[in-house]
This record gives sequence, C-alpha cells and structure tokens, in this order.
Amino acid sequence: MADTRLIQSRYRLLEQIGRGGMGEVWRARDESLGRQVAVKCLKPLGPQHDGAFTRVLRERFRREARVAASLQHRGVTVVHDFGEHEGVLYLVMELLDGHNLSQLLEENAQHPLPVDHVVDIAEQVADALGYTHRQGVVHRDLKPANIMRLSDGTVKICDFGIARLGHDISMTSRLTTTGLAMGTPHYMSPEQISGKEVDHRSDLYSLGCVLYEIATGVPPFDQEDAWAVLVGHRDTEPTPPRSHRAELPGFFDRVVLDLLAKAPEERPADAGDLRRRIVLGRTGEQPVPGPPALPHAGPGLLPARREAALPLWTRSMTAGHRATGSVRHAVEQDDPAAGLTGRWTTATATSPAPHSDSFVSLPTGPPAPDLLAALAGRHSAGIDLGRLGRWEEAGEVHRAVAAQRESVLGPDHPDTLASRYEVGFALSRTGRADEALREFVRVAEGRERALGADHPQTLAARQETAYTLGQLGRHAEAHQAYESVLAARRRAMGPDHPETLRCRHNLAFNLSRLGRTEESWRVAHEVAESRARLLGRMHPDTLATRYEVAYTLGRLGRWAEALETYQDVARARAVALGADHPDTFAARYEAGISLGRLGRDAEALELYRSLVADRTRSSGAFDPETLRARHGLGVNLGRTGRWEEALAEAREVCAIRARTLGPDHPDTVISCREIAVGLGWLGRWGEALVAYRQVAAARSRVLGPGHPQTLAARNDEAHCLERLGRSDEAAELHRAVAAHRAHNAALPS
Repeated sequence: MADTRLIQSRYRLLEQIGRGGMGEVWRARDESLGRQVAVKCLKPLGPQHDGAFTRVLRERFRREARVAASLQHRGVTVVHDFGEHEGVLYLVMELLDGHNLSQLLEENAQHPLPVDHVVDIAEQVADALGYTHRQGVVHRDLKPANIMRLSDGTVKICDFGIARLGHDISMTSRLTTTGLAMGTPHYMSPEQISGKEVDHRSDLYSLGCVLYEIATGVPPFDQEDAWAVLVGHRDTEPTPPRSHRAELPGFFDRVVLDLLAKAPEERPADAGDLRRRIVLGRTGEQPVPGPPALPHAGPGLLPARREAALPLWTRSMTAGHRATGSVRHAVEQDDPAAGLTGRWTTATATSPAPHSDSFVSLPTGPPAPDLLAALAGRHSAGIDLGRLGRWEEAGEVHRAVAAQRESVLGPDHPDTLASRYEVGFALSRTGRADEALREFVRVAEGRERALGADHPQTLAARQETAYTLGQLGRHAEAHQAYESVLAARRRAMGPDHPETLRCRHNLAFNLSRLGRTEESWRVAHEVAESRARLLGRMHPDTLATRYEVAYTLGRLGRWAEALETYQDVARARAVALGADHPDTFAARYEAGISLGRLGRDAEALELYRSLVADRTRSSGAFDPETLRARHGLGVNLGRTGRWEEALAEAREVCAIRARTLGPDHPDTVISCREIAVGLGWLGRWGEALVAYRQVAAARSRVLGPGHPQTLAARNDEAHCLERLGRSDEAAELHRAVAAHRAHNAALPS
C-alpha cells in the first residue's frame, strides 16, 4: 500500500482487523461518503506465481467481486466497491459489529451454542441462502468463519469470494480445471470433494456441517487427517446430533441429517424448503409459503453418489480449520483454494482482531506454502502407516516431520505439536513407554502454552500422558492425571461429551489396576450406560466399556455375570465390527476364561477350539493372539483330564513363542510353566522340576529375584522337590522364599 494509506484517493486505511494467508482486512474510512467500511486487500503475488496464475486470480477476483456486489439482502454482507490499486486487489464492504461463528464457539470455550441461538442462526442463514440461490449464486465455501452474528442478533453470510453464477458452467469449468480446488474439508459436500459440478444443494450440505458443529461442538466428521475427513463426507453416515447433545429438538436433528444426505437429491429441495421446515419445527405453526423450489440441475450435471477414489488434488490438502479445536497454522496456504475468504473476518474498531495466522511467531518468516503442504502430506502418510500397524515406520515419518516443522514453524506451533503427539503415539504402540511419556509431557506443556490448559488438544495430550503412566505401571500417578483431565473435560465439555466419557472409561480401567475393583465396576457401569444412551448399544465405544464392566465383574468373583456380559459383547461386536475383528475375538477369549472359572471346562474347550480355528484362518498360525487361544485350549484340555494332549499343545506353543517372541517373553514363560504343570499331573516330577527352574530363572532375570511371580515359581520348584523326596532342599527353598516375602512386606508401599 502507498505510504499515505489512501486507496484510489478515497479509502483511508485506519486499523488492521484481520490477517490471513491471502492478505489483510482493514477498518477504513470512505472519504467521499464519510462512513467507515472494511477493506479486504489481497496480498501482492510474488515472483513464484507465473503470469497465467496471476491472470486467473485477477479474473476470478473481478468476477467474484461483481457477483458479491450484486447481492442485496439483510443476510448477506454488502459489497460497496472493488478494484486494483498499485498492483493490490481490494474489496470494500460494510463494517460489521459482531463475531463469526468460529469465534463464538472459541469464546464459548468450545461448548456448543445455546439451542435457541442455533435454531435462529439456521433460520436466518436458510433465508439468506434462499435469496442468493434464486439469484443463481452458490457460495461453495460456507463454514463457521464465513457466517457472522451481529450484536443485534442479525446473521450475515460473508465472503461470497468463491461464488459462481450457477448457470455459467463454461467459466466455472475453465477456472476449476486449473487445479485450484475450492472449499474447506470439514464443510465440503461429497460432490464437491469428488470434483463434480455443484449446485445450490452443495451449500445446503455445507450448512448442515456448520449447524452440526455449532449445535454439538464438533464437526460431523472430526478427524485431523484431511483424507479421513474427505472420506467421511463421501462414505460415512454422520452420527445424529442428538447423540452428542440430547437437548437438541427432534426436528432439528432430522433437518441436519437431511442436509447431510450424501446424494443431493435426498437433501431439502432448496433453502426455502429448509427455512419452512425450521419455522414449522420452531413454532409448530404452518409457515407462509415461500418462493417455488429451484429446479435441480439436469441429469448430466448431477454428481455421482460415490467415487472409487478421491481426486488427486485432495491429497495435498490439510484438514483445514474447524471452528472448535482451533488448530492454528502459522500461515494459510497461498492458494486460491481459499478464494477471497482465507481466515479473514470483519470486526468493529473496539473488537479484538481475530486469532489469525500469527506471522510474527515464525522463527524465520512465513515458510513456503509448498513446504507446508508437503509436510502435511507426510504427516497424513505417517498416520496411515499407523493404521496399518506399521508403527516403527510411522514413528520415523513423524519424527522427521516434527523436526522440520519445528525448524520452520517453531516448537510450540500446533502443527509441530501434532507431529510430536503422533511420535508419542507410535512410541507407545511399540512398547517404548518411557520415551512416549516424555513426548506426551512435552506436547501437553507446549499445547498449554499455545492453546490453553483446558483446550481439547491439551487435554488429549494429558490423557495420553496418563495412559502411558499406566503402561509403565505407575497407576497412582495415572489416576491423578486422569482425575485432573476429567475435571477439565467436565468443565469445558459437560459430563456426557464423548471425550469426557472416554476419560472416565480410562479412569475405570486404571482403578481396576489399582485394586479398587468395586469403584472401577461402578464407574465403568455408569459410562457404559451413558454411552449406550448417547451413542447406541452397538457403538464400539459402548461395547469397549461393557467389556471393562465384564472384566471388573470377574475381578469381583461375579463370574456368571461376567460370562453373560462377555457373550453379549462378543455377539454385538460380531454384528457391529465383524466376526473376525480382533475385538470380537478378544471378547470370545474372555468368555472362555469365565467358563473355566465357572467349572464349565467342556464348554470352554469347545469355545477355544473354534477360536483357534478362526484366529488361524484370520491372522495365521504364528500370530501372538492365535498362540494365546491355543494356550487356552491346552489349559482346558488339562482341566478335562486330557493331560497328554495338553502337554503336547503346551510344548508346541512354547516352542513357537520362544522362536517368535524370545525365551524370556512373559507369554513364553507362561507356556513353559504349563509344560511343568502337565508333567506334574503325569507324575513326571523330575522333568517338571527342570521346567519350573527354567520359569524361575527367566522371571528372576526379567522381574528380579524377589518379584512375587519369581517367588511363586520357586514355590513350585520346592513342591517338585518334595514330590521327589528331596525334603531338605525343599525346606531350604521354602525358607529363602519366606525371607524374600518378609523383606518385601517390610518395604514402604
């Protein structure tokens, strides 16, 4: 801008009130008319953009500005003027006194907005969209940051910056084929994602995403990985909003789910129809008939319902900026995908500038957009590797991305911390809990500095810290951490938010490991009931908590109830997840344990036979879980008196475990003990003594000579000596065990 800060000798820039990757927004004074306005200025294009790119952007800007200026409705931001000054494109708009929906959610500490506000916003936006659609204008980037609620309650749609005249197909095609994708992933329609032509019903879908988020606090597909978000829009049915927030009216739940229909023809016919449904649901009265429905696009323009794969342009997208969670990138990608919207908002002179892209926090200036996009793609690739169970590779990818993000964005930037979080996750899943704990503590501290102590992402890192403490056996510390996170989640999200319930589930698990079994059962039972009410009885999270309920019932000796619960969970998981899902198998395995505890050994034996066959078919003969099932089979062969078969099974499983897991692995040692048990039952006490001594030696190496499991093995060894008539050796071993136990009892707890 010129030093005079005067544009075209008319608009005097007074104060910057917004900033984004595409430019700035200023409060300004129109010297000709003596009124205050907002002036949006595109950032000058650098030498990295070629002439063709610049021409496309300028053509798009002028076209969109004319369209925006033609709109005259109380629910649409007024555009007064546009032009170019000293190579900078600018747009002059009315100055609004209010906040966008993204800001309202953030100021509300990520709580959803009041129900009456949500319904009022829905009705006003539907009215405004009804007008713009009748003018043939489709917004194409409707999201919380583009909807303003003024101080008097008026709602306005802002930034028709990527709008297109609906009938002007040729220009739309030409501009979109340059590869400049449009829209924000959390709010994009399936047809928009698939790269098909869109009509007004795409805006209705985006509005459904916005309403879902302001009503529940989370978008309908709430993943950090852009690819997962896009696939969710395309393939996954959304959870009903009332599952997150029971007080939402039933009509609103139905309206939002209809807006989120995958096929455009299954959504409301137009925004006028939508508004009539909202008014009817809100008042119970028959609304005044609105204008006739817009004609749908012809068959040749309807988007395909499903695509075999997402288009290539989506692969470089980051997850964007949902209204809650506020993952703040240091700079928006300088990409016309953002149109004129970017992260801009308008505000009054007395309002704080929005939390935009924090250029000043960068260590060495804004990084290249191509670099940020490449790092985002590698981050997503690392997540995909983790989903495939390739945790070592995932960890290497995330470590490399974290180091590079730290160098260009800084150590406390949310993207850097997101990579660090994934590093911790990979370490946790590869058994390196000590390293994972350090990583999660580092992430939690960084997020607290950058985002605040009660921010959902800070709490997520603190919750993983608690989980890792539990992995390390530090259950008392884990309990304190879970209690702290739970209090913050209740305060910020409410008692029935899914993340609050997830924290309570983890707390119940940890209580059982502390030996506080009755408390653990009570908490798990309450969480299971809450999850069933909010998510449904067949939801995987509900079933996970019911599994924990069954575990605590077993610890309390209530084996009949535990068996019934495990069997219910196994049946439900077979339906919800599939018969061969690992979680289904796990519930069947625990049902076998319960049958054994109840003395129903023949039934347990048959269950384990079928489980071994299914595990072998699904995962292979040498999979650790297949071997676990075979171990259970061997135990129950012994319980039914078939000791020769039991011993053969134990020997084979032990040999495989020693080769694949190592001779001192706990599973290998358990199998070795089962060999000793079988030998004892067959009266082969000399061989049993050798096996028990192998067990005691392995446990002493791994756990220490005074560990309770090592001492139990020494007791077994003494019992063998007695059976062999070697009473003096047995008595000496018993004395040594007793001394160790006395020493352990004297230690401070």
